[in-house]
Amino acid sequence: MKIASYNIRKAVGTDRRRDPHRVLEVINTLSADVVVLQEADRRLGPRPSALPRDLIATETDFIPADLAQSDVSLGFHGNAVLVRRGHEVTKVARYVLPSLEPRGAVTVEIDHGLTIAGVHLGLMRRNRHKQLRALRGHLAKEGHPTVILGDFNEWSRRVGMEEFAYAFHLHAPGASYPTMRPVGHLDRVAHSADVALIGAGVHDTRLARMASDHLPIWADVDLIPLAAAGVAEPG
Repeated sequence: MKIASYNIRKAVGTDRRRDPHRVLEVINTLSADVVVLQEADRRLGPRPSALPRDLIATETDFIPADLAQSDVSLGFHGNAVLVRRGHEVTKVARYVLPSLEPRGAVTVEIDHGLTIAGVHLGLMRRNRHKQLRALRGHLAKEGHPTVILGDFNEWSRRVGMEEFAYAFHLHAPGASYPTMRPVGHLDRVAHSADVALIGAGVHDTRLARMASDHLPIWADVDLIPLAAAGVAEPG
């Protein structure tokens, strides 16, 4: 399964124009089964979606997971998940993460087998530690093979992810921010031991550099049999 993560900055591009059409065009070129989005909703008022649902329906082969808590939003605290037609969303969850600023995470269970989490962590490392610790606790209760993707907002590649280090394998596919001159590995992937990361990378195209201030990242994953992963059979 190919999973992607994309901070769309509310569909505002580097030319300061809000253009959901080009964001959806970038999403289509990812050829992913699932796309985790950050900043999918605007921050003020009722938090309307930056990607109108009718455009998603007419311009893509994706269906938004049922994560919104209002009729106008697409996700929860800006985190949304698009799932390609043909896959079944069998469970969804929303989690409030501790922070001085509103932050949250979402999970979707795909085809009764894989849990995919989407996150957008805080700007301050001490808050990110609390958020990662809380998210780790939530995910431990899920009990499924898990992949976490999103904007972790961590500039360092050596420190900052300690709260995840012993529970998940961590991977930074490449520099994804800012788009016009990428230097920050802010967008990352983490996965449980029963998931194999086959490949990962940054989707760097001319259109992607214009559509948002983050480049999308992608990961090809597969499930590992429990015995091969060193995970005990349930019961």
